[in-house]
Amino acid sequence: MTGTAVNPLFRAAYLAKNSDRDVTLVIPWLSLKDQVLVYPNKITFSSLVEHEAYVHWWLKEKADVISGFKITFYPGKFSKEKRSILPVGDITETIPDEVADIAILEEPEHLTWYHHGRRWKTKFRKVIGVVHTNYLEYVKREKNGQIQAFLLKYVNSWVIQIYCHKVSMLQESCLSFKVLFYKVFINPSTTDVVCTTTAEALAMGKIVICANHPSNEFFRQFPNCHMYNTSNEFVQLTLRAIVEEPLPLTDDLRHALSWEAATERFVEAAELNEAIQEKTLLSPKPLLQMSSDDWRKSVEEASAFLHNTVSGIEVARCAFGAIPETLQPDEQLCKELGLADNRIPKGDRAQAVTASNGGRARAETATSSCRISGDRARVEATQAAAACLIKL
Repeated sequence: MTGTAVNPLFRAAYLAKNSDRDVTLVIPWLSLKDQVLVYPNKITFSSLVEHEAYVHWWLKEKADVISGFKITFYPGKFSKEKRSILPVGDITETIPDEVADIAILEEPEHLTWYHHGRRWKTKFRKVIGVVHTNYLEYVKREKNGQIQAFLLKYVNSWVIQIYCHKVSMLQESCLSFKVLFYKVFINPSTTDVVCTTTAEALAMGKIVICANHPSNEFFRQFPNCHMYNTSNEFVQLTLRAIVEEPLPLTDDLRHALSWEAATERFVEAAELNEAIQEKTLLSPKPLLQMSSDDWRKSVEEASAFLHNTVSGIEVARCAFGAIPETLQPDEQLCKELGLADNRIPKGDRAQAVTASNGGRARAETATSSCRISGDRARVEATQAAAACLIKL
């Protein structure tokens, strides 16, 4: 488990640890054929119980953390083209309304690119998106990358605005070249927001050499972190770091690198402890009497309707990179997750659409006992996402 697989896991564990929060970590369930492509060391799971037990075991064995959070699964499929796990079906419909309070979406853009169904902001009282990955840097490396990156930038902003109340830019996976000596860690990456490996190196008492860049601003407070502006400064700082000894961390700085402190900062930034006052629904106002806030909400609702319409069209979904036939879980995923297979046979689709007055027929999954959410848990070079459901 690396990158954003570990970060949502620790976030859920520490949000639930020593608090009265009811936290559920939601991670993807893959069929065996996808598991063998994704999980390292030939690890596979034959049941949800086995998978859940492994996650708790890993947390206790590797980090000595015991927490009372729950784990549940959403149906996912692995995309070889994107090297990512993508969600299957409408996630929000299978989350009981009585537990839909606060949702933390790790990788919200990844989660909502192909989302078709109820809006997250309608389902949950508060939705917080945690952005980990700079997808633009990925795309720029592909053919016609600059054009794709330009379009993706606006698509990401669009879906995040539609589905999240608040967004935290918290890139925690470093994708660029890094060098690690016995006491010196070099990370010249400028595509990240916060890099886990840099934090780990500082916590281990190493000297860190990194670029003077907004992505490294958090590490400026550490005396063992040296930042460069030019290639000449990089060489000078590296040569100096090789011969000097790291300074010992103070208790305050060591605490700043802990998951306890990270959770405290996240709770404050996401305003999890602040009550949200629900506004009374008012009757529609005439156009001339609408405030700027009313206009913004109207535009957002129209955008959400447009996205939901396009994401429900199979041809459009595939054109934008979705895995074919993932509007609903297939028979195998339904069986493994204990879901009702209510898919509409292809021959009956036209009749079903006519019977629904032109609306898109959508199979309702009867899963009152299963809460499903999230998207993206990266394993090795593979990327996927996760989410936390919090009931205060």
